[in-house]
Amino acid sequence: MTGHDLTEITTSVLVVGAGPAGLTASALLARSGVDSVTVTKYQGTAHSPRAHITNQRSVEIFRDLGIEDRVAALATPHHLMGNNVWATSFAGQEIARLMTWGTGTDRRADYEAASPSRMCNAPQHVLEPVILEAAQEAGADIRFSTELVRIRQDAEGVHATVRERTTGSEYVVHARYVVGADGGRSTVARQLGFRFEGETGLGAAVNVWLEADLTRYTAHRPGALYWMCRPGNDYWVGSGTFVCVKPWTEWVMLFMYDPAAGEPDLGEEALLARAHTTIGDPAVDVRVKAVSRWEINHIVAAEYRKGRAFLVGDAAHRHPPANGLGSNTSVQDAYNLAWKLAAVLRGQAGPDLLDSYHEERRPVGRQVVDRAMKSVADMLPISQALGFKPGQSAEAGWAGLEELFDDSDAGRRRRSALREAVELQNHQFNCHGVELGQRYRSRAVIDDGTPYPPFDRDPELYYHPTTHPGAHLPHAWLQRGAERVSTLDLAGRGNFSLITGIGGEAWRQAAKKIAADHGMELPAHSVGPRCDYEDVLGDWARLREIGDRGCLLIRPDRHIAWRSHDLDSDPERALRTALDRVLARPTVRGDCVA
Repeated sequence: MTGHDLTEITTSVLVVGAGPAGLTASALLARSGVDSVTVTKYQGTAHSPRAHITNQRSVEIFRDLGIEDRVAALATPHHLMGNNVWATSFAGQEIARLMTWGTGTDRRADYEAASPSRMCNAPQHVLEPVILEAAQEAGADIRFSTELVRIRQDAEGVHATVRERTTGSEYVVHARYVVGADGGRSTVARQLGFRFEGETGLGAAVNVWLEADLTRYTAHRPGALYWMCRPGNDYWVGSGTFVCVKPWTEWVMLFMYDPAAGEPDLGEEALLARAHTTIGDPAVDVRVKAVSRWEINHIVAAEYRKGRAFLVGDAAHRHPPANGLGSNTSVQDAYNLAWKLAAVLRGQAGPDLLDSYHEERRPVGRQVVDRAMKSVADMLPISQALGFKPGQSAEAGWAGLEELFDDSDAGRRRRSALREAVELQNHQFNCHGVELGQRYRSRAVIDDGTPYPPFDRDPELYYHPTTHPGAHLPHAWLQRGAERVSTLDLAGRGNFSLITGIGGEAWRQAAKKIAADHGMELPAHSVGPRCDYEDVLGDWARLREIGDRGCLLIRPDRHIAWRSHDLDSDPERALRTALDRVLARPTVRGDCVA
């Protein structure tokens, strides 16, 4: 960054917003040596829990950043997330239970085989400071209490006026690119004319952050989510959902309401009454820490890139929290974009590479918002099986609920319907294919002319690893001396990488030559018997889909860019051609910024 005077600064990338997406982008850009400035109007990181489910793909990104252990130390571990409980209250009748997030005996092996990382429950106010620390350790320039006021772009760059909220002073930031990570009311999106598709204002919700010791009601059935289904309230997902913030003493009580029916009473007395009713034990001491409202939307940006501006996170996609995909998709947006910006700005790639961000991430955003909305709709059968109806009195609801436990034909039908309704929730809470199975089709992927392997199980529920170009590098445990290493650890860190096997030494020599020619890192690894990394379990041989002498070219975001099933007659030419095509390399170094 260079300063012209007190009112102007120049940088390569301006990141607007410092939530999970903005902080991840800042950390990755700083690690890559890209000069950037991040501004946010807020005084610091998130001050309340907000998003919390952190899936394996996001934890893998934190692994790449070197902070996986830090996140795990502060989060609720995977084994305490599993029980999804439906009950009339914490102290009342339990109605149903589902083992979630791969903790059940029927899914545990799927989750363990798919990744070296375990998912966790990391509330946003706990997670953001860890990402911030990583960004600052890498040298990121992050400016809190600094609000974007105006922004415009031209052929040369973006020009933003920002205001320091503590002093009221304004200055201009000139940047080559801007990353809009400024949330659902994105100033970047609005002022630069991004278009959106979908619906807003579909409903409203309230988050109430509470302190309440519910150990006696939860320690024997530990989980991240507890659904309280009380007769007399069936709007969207029942009378209240308790989200575990800190086992088992901090919670978010989430309830949805219909604004057309009036606004809820958010006074402390009313909230305490609601909490005690939902807990079912008036003796539990409850303290309200914070209250916030939010809107239910089903919306995705029509374009993720517009000129020199990009949208990531909630600025690009907004949806209910079902499936726990929101902050995860945000972090993954940043992981996709940051390496591309770094490659272009270092002169290692042509500017057209940046178009692949929209081509790859918008389909994911579309899938996520649609899956979240369907998951919310798929909760209605639970209310129906319980006998709850709109406008029903509490008395009628309790009477209808009793039928669920009757030794009668009606009771048996209701119990069967409830089992089916709970089974349907696997598409929200064990949706492993949606969490991990993103497959890209773009100019930054070279298809090899072969079809993807057919799905042999539900592609939403189950992750199907493959090395087909566009897919994520599959995980397999390897051995190096006494050290156990994941295949994922052979990729990332802001660099392209190459994996080959016995007989693939020519690929490694080609990678070394090309890396030297282009002034870039391109580590090449051999995997197999007596190789750098030994495939002692044989898992990699089963997953790799190429021969010993073939190779995989892996992007910095660990997606497969290109593969060769066997040793090419001219490995250097083949690898150089593939890399040049993936990076959209021009004949001269286009948008290089020193």
